[in-house]
Amino acid sequence: MNHVRDIVGEVFGTFVLTFFRCGAVAASVLFSAHVGLLQVAMIWGVGVTLAIYVTRHLSCAHLNPAVSLAMVIAGRMDCRKLPVYFLGQLLGGTLAGVTLYSVLRESISSFEASLSIVRGSAASVRSAMIFGDYFPNPSAPLNPAQVSLPLAFSVEALGTFLLVIIIFFLTEDCNVGRPPSDIAPVFIGLTVMVIISVLAPLTQAGLNPARDFGPRLVSYVAGWGQVAIPGPRGGFLVVYILGPLVGGCASALMFRFVFEPLMARKQMVCDCRSGGSEFHPVQ
Repeated sequence: MNHVRDIVGEVFGTFVLTFFRCGAVAASVLFSAHVGLLQVAMIWGVGVTLAIYVTRHLSCAHLNPAVSLAMVIAGRMDCRKLPVYFLGQLLGGTLAGVTLYSVLRESISSFEASLSIVRGSAASVRSAMIFGDYFPNPSAPLNPAQVSLPLAFSVEALGTFLLVIIIFFLTEDCNVGRPPSDIAPVFIGLTVMVIISVLAPLTQAGLNPARDFGPRLVSYVAGWGQVAIPGPRGGFLVVYILGPLVGGCASALMFRFVFEPLMARKQMVCDCRSGGSEFHPVQ
């Protein structure tokens, strides 16, 4: 029964997150509905917050393979649950991609026709970016040489590192400065918004292998072909799958072996000074 709750929570939560995130990009690309990166980033942040709130009592609302892997490394989740979470997240991302394509299929075709874009050609990255992430960001005025594959990998790893380690800080009992658990999802959403606002001009700030790969798989089947997988510059597997996973692992290791012991030691000292009856030795 627990596995059923976990997979249902991860499927639905990742679906919500991905639908809002890809939908915000689609509204911007197809209809110029949003002016500037900040508006899109705000929608993504709110989408993350809502997805966590609606599923946090089903699964743990990871909604991201990088978060799930980090939780295992940090000792917060049994590794036997990892395949269940990965499967739920991939299904949720894919279902969101299918739903979005079904709703916007005619609009995407009209957009491509208006710009004489042949789906599957290099130019069709302009419409493929609705589903998958690309470096450099196709909507940013950057010379492609300015965002190399190593740089794109580093950007995705760094962004995910920051996101996951802040999640640890926001949910760790030893962190006496953390917000109440009821509003922690709001701060996680704000974190996503800030990271996207800074890094999206370079790589679209994927930060989530399931959110990227699920919709990207849909676009591959829907006619974008090699523009979707492996992408016009290749490297999607390294940048948008491996990058976030490496960033998540690095954050888990740093938090578990650096920050968590320091916070636990500080809490122990405070308990002793305040005459508290509980004594928590550093593990």
